[in-house]
Amino acid sequence: MNRRDFLLSTISAGLTTAAAPVWAFVNPASSLGFRLTDVTNAAGITFHHNSGAYGGKLLPETLGSGCAFLDYDNDGWQDILLINGMDWPGHKRQRSTLRLYRNNRNGTFTDVTRSASLDVELYGMGVAVGDYNNDGFPDIFITCVGQSRLFRNTGKGTFVDATRSSGLLGHQGFSTSALWFDYDRDGLLDLFVCNYVRWSPEHDVFCSLDGSHKSYCTPEAYRGDTCWLFHNRGNGTFEDVTATSGIFDSSSKSLGVAMFDYDRDGWPDLLVANDTQPNKLYRNLRNGKFKDVAVEAGLAFSTEGKARAGMGVDTGDFDGSGKAGIAITNFDNEMIGLYRATAPGVFDDVSIPSGIGAASRNTLGFGCIFLDIDLDGALDLAVANGHIDETVRNIRGNVGYAQPPQVFLNSGGGIFRDVAGQVGGGFESPKVGRGLAYADFDRDGDLDILMTTNNGPAYLYRNDQEARSSSIRFHLQGIKSNRDAIGAVVRIFLEGQTQSRIVRGGSSYLSQSELPVTFGLGSREKIDRVVIDWPSGGTEEYKDLRAGKAYNCIETKGIHANQNC
Repeated sequence: MNRRDFLLSTISAGLTTAAAPVWAFVNPASSLGFRLTDVTNAAGITFHHNSGAYGGKLLPETLGSGCAFLDYDNDGWQDILLINGMDWPGHKRQRSTLRLYRNNRNGTFTDVTRSASLDVELYGMGVAVGDYNNDGFPDIFITCVGQSRLFRNTGKGTFVDATRSSGLLGHQGFSTSALWFDYDRDGLLDLFVCNYVRWSPEHDVFCSLDGSHKSYCTPEAYRGDTCWLFHNRGNGTFEDVTATSGIFDSSSKSLGVAMFDYDRDGWPDLLVANDTQPNKLYRNLRNGKFKDVAVEAGLAFSTEGKARAGMGVDTGDFDGSGKAGIAITNFDNEMIGLYRATAPGVFDDVSIPSGIGAASRNTLGFGCIFLDIDLDGALDLAVANGHIDETVRNIRGNVGYAQPPQVFLNSGGGIFRDVAGQVGGGFESPKVGRGLAYADFDRDGDLDILMTTNNGPAYLYRNDQEARSSSIRFHLQGIKSNRDAIGAVVRIFLEGQTQSRIVRGGSSYLSQSELPVTFGLGSREKIDRVVIDWPSGGTEEYKDLRAGKAYNCIETKGIHANQNC
């Protein structure tokens, strides 16, 4: 069911929709080998998202905001950034700002928003973290309704607003997801920004289900808008190359973006999830230009040839083939799109045979992340779910506004089962989920989860391994490449098996996970070798590395273990 069909549905039609079959195995939580523990309150995370909703039913109120893990102070511990909305003009009730939480290294966080000079009001949507000036400290780009903002990290625990000095001032829109990547491989991070539709409070459209009471409009009520691409000039400023690069497309209604090398030519490509419009796969032509090849690749439409309501997107080698697969969250009754590379440059939607299709038919997904949550060597998939309309149950009796998030555990070869009800910590309780990100915030070697909800709290879930599975982690630093090494591909080899990860800025929905990459090793005590393909084009290889370690890798300068994990 797409957005238009949802609003046109009748109550009787909704009640005849068949519920998704229950197919997840019912096992004790301990058999999973891990548990999730809700540590939000214990960690000191007190954030509450403000959508600004006052009864006016304005479109941005439905979309929520994102989150990020970042090491803003370079102490080796992942900090937390939570993006917030604000009250609409003329309806001021409270002051709300984004929140930056510094990791205290003991499982707790301190709110340093004010001391970091980030105590600003804006209608924030998404976030992208990247060191755009290569000074060693991560900078923050926040997408907004209106003017998006760039905050430069001073390296002294504070940020300064660099929107004007960077040349980004004046680019206003309904911006959503964003990411940093080095599309021309010059060692400088460029910026890609998704825009949704042409909307502003002054040009809001009246939509109604009964002809008299205002309801939330679907995106079909508004014209689309192009994404933006900004080239990093290397002097702290950016050039808008949207038109000259081939990115310009005013019909797009973009919510999510992920970077990966889809054709394996060593140059970063972009996959954009669009809402009610065809998805885009921008192939990097290696000359500063891109070409949309989504139709040829099988990613533009559903298997029925229809544009779906794409929300979040992530990529990862979930079937162990050595090729990146793709997950795209969609509207309820559309299922998550799970794509496997079946031929060079071609993908097939394997959502149904993978086990994800039926389990996601009655959910509306937003954030999605591939991560090896049980450290067995196979990528799993976590999804934040939640509807856009509080009255959905009146229309579709088996679909709620708040919905349980999902954890699809990979049984091997890309076959999944939803185990959210078994992971503990109240993770499976219904939420109006939106942003989703991961990081090893407590440095114990496994990946923890951060989730935002619309007009509600954020949740921090600590991953506790019960099977004593081991991992190995790599933190990359570029020299010829951009300092964050965003775009690097890391592959490990052990006992005839291969795993791969990409260092990336962005993906999921409005969010960003940590930059270090984690590989689950199960009971193995070492890996045979690791191969790093740097964004600059160079390749390095290191052998016989021990499990349970986190390694720092500096381009052309070697590798060393900096901690146990």
